[in-house]
This record gives sequence, C-alpha cells and structure tokens, in this order.
Amino acid sequence: MKSQAVASVLGYVTIRVVGRDPEGLLNQAVSAGMSVSNIQPLDARELEMDILLKDFFRLRPLAKRTGCLVRIRKRHGFPFFLRKLERRKWFAAGIFVFLAGLYALSSLVWQVNITGNDRLAKEDILAAARKQGIYPYQWKFRMVDTSVIAKKLTNDLPGVTWIGIEIRGSQVNLRIVEAEQPEKKPLQSPRNLVSTADAVVTEIFAEKGRPLVKVNSHVRKGSILIKGIYGDEENQEAVVAEGKVRGLVWHEFNIVSPLTQKFKVYTGAVKERSYVVIGSKALQITGYGKLPFDKYETHTTIQKAAWRGYGIPAGFMKEKLMEVRYDVQKLDRPAARAIGLNSARAQILARTELEPKIVAEKILHDKTENGKVYMKVLMEVDQLISAEQSIIGQGE
Repeated sequence: MKSQAVASVLGYVTIRVVGRDPEGLLNQAVSAGMSVSNIQPLDARELEMDILLKDFFRLRPLAKRTGCLVRIRKRHGFPFFLRKLERRKWFAAGIFVFLAGLYALSSLVWQVNITGNDRLAKEDILAAARKQGIYPYQWKFRMVDTSVIAKKLTNDLPGVTWIGIEIRGSQVNLRIVEAEQPEKKPLQSPRNLVSTADAVVTEIFAEKGRPLVKVNSHVRKGSILIKGIYGDEENQEAVVAEGKVRGLVWHEFNIVSPLTQKFKVYTGAVKERSYVVIGSKALQITGYGKLPFDKYETHTTIQKAAWRGYGIPAGFMKEKLMEVRYDVQKLDRPAARAIGLNSARAQILARTELEPKIVAEKILHDKTENGKVYMKVLMEVDQLISAEQSIIGQGE
C-alpha cells in the first residue's frame, strides 16, 4: 500500500477474508495491482488485511472466483470522515464557523505595546501610530510594510532616532529609541542661604557665596548663613549661593502614651476559597459553607492564564481567610514612656530631607493620669538648617 498519509487521504478499509482459498484471493489481488498491506493470516481459511477504498470495489469478482466472503472490519481515512459530517451538518457547520472565526481573530491586531519611551507620552505615540494604520482591531493584512511605517513614525515623532516594529501574533510591539538630550539646568536667580531655625552651627561648607558664620556660632531663624554677594558696597557681584550648613536644633514634643496596648494575634485557623476568574467576574468553585470564626483577614492571590507568552483575561483566584483576635496588654510606666519616646524619635528621623541625627534627649516633665503617661520631651538634633532666600527685592 502507499504511504500511511496518502492512504488516509484516499481512504482504506480493514477487511476479513473467509472462504475456500483466501491466499488465492490475496495473490490475485496483488497480481491485479491492488494496494494491500498489514496482512495477518488467522488460519488456513481466514485472514485480515488493509486495502485501499478504490481497490476494495474491484475485489468482489475475485472473491466470487475464489469462493471467499469479504467482510469490512474497520473504515479509515478522510472519505469516511466526510461521510460522518454529511450526517451531522450542523456539527460540520460549527467546525467551519469556529475555524473561520479563529482565523479572523488571529488576523486582527488586539494590542499595541510601546517600550523605550521616556520623554514622549504614550498617548502621542499611539495617536501617530493610528495615523499610519497601527491600532487595535485593525486587520493585519491591511497594514503596509513595517519598515515604511517605522520610517514615517520616526519623522512624525520629535526627538526619536529609531523605531522598531514587530508583529508578534495578535500584538504589535513598538520599540522607541529617543535622542539623547543634554540635561537642562533650571535658571536660578541670585540667592542667599538662611537658617531655618534657631541653632548652633556644627558644620558649614560654602560651595558658592561668602559664609557669614562659623562653627559653634549661635544663629537665629532667618539669619544669613552664606551670602550670595561678593565684593564691597561699590563693586558687587550677585551669585547663586550654594552649600551645606548643619546645626544643633532643639525640638520639643508633648507626648501622650497609653498604659494599655492593643495588638493583633493570628490563631492559626484558616479557611480557603477558590474561584475561576473570567474578565472582571469570579465564580466560586471550592470553600463553600459558613465561616467557623467571626474576625479574620483575607489574603488573595491571582494566577492569570497565559498562552505562548500572551496574557489571557482568565485565571484562578485563591482566598486565604485567617482568623485573628485582638488582645490587650497592660504596660508599666517605663514601657509606656519608651514607646512614647520611640514615637518622637520616629517623627524626627522621618524628615529625611534634614538628614537628622539625634544627639541628646531630655524629659522635662512627665505624669500619669487616666491610664496614660503625659511627657514633655526636649530633643537635641544635628540637622541641615539652610534654606534658599532670593536676593531680588532686598535692596542689595
């Protein structure tokens, strides 16, 4: 017989030959040029073999001549598949519609991705791409050559040196390479650096300008630390004062710290729920029933489906419901005081723009009343104390 692929297209049957001389029938079939294969003798009067569909109809005269009976055991190949489809017309139509819809959907652009843009807005790039025929729900066969589109987009978008376009499945990827531009420094008017608080200067570094204070100098809020003017009254030059000045500043806090503390405890009881997610809808599939606890926290994890690296708006979601309880702990006075001091320190250290360093702290007053500790605390902090002040309008 011909190759299996060709036989499947032409169609073939598995037959059983029973009679007086099955071997004679086989020999005559081969002599007549019929394609047979997979011959299996069962006994002296019976055998099985595969024969092409077109040769099967030529086999009947030989069977009569040799006194054999031919029975079809199995049918194989495309002709029999078509015969089944004739009986199931709606099923065949459904297959055709599905394949046609799949082909149509795969021929559309579903998503336009942009990478490499730092200065250009994504909306501007998408608008320029739309003018050139690249946008969602566009037929891919209507798009012109990507090299032509890339050249036009490069000319249309300012500050772009190169654009690469890649069509990958139903997605179009635009890779943008922007031209490097020198950093533009903002224009600055002449200025002084002044103190932001009453302080004792601990460090001064004047990069531009003339320092008016020294280390260990006492300064008031608003005092000029680094002056942005060189020269005397007759010959002056105004500059942008730059530098770094640190000083010791005193911060006063009024702290209220309760003698009881409420905190959360996980009991270990857990209930899990699973959902199938399609778009923005979720269908629960496990974890039905009433919760065995009243207070709980929910931790959610979502696993989105993907096919060949493309995201699909479907997946699975798991919810982990963990029972919690809230306990109340009584604190002694030193513990409550420590918590209050830590809160004050955190407020200072949170101001990272000042680069603060706590040097000393002193409790000026504390008392216990109505289940709370009241404290007045003075903290000495080494921090940046310089701020900009424009010279324009000061008569200098």
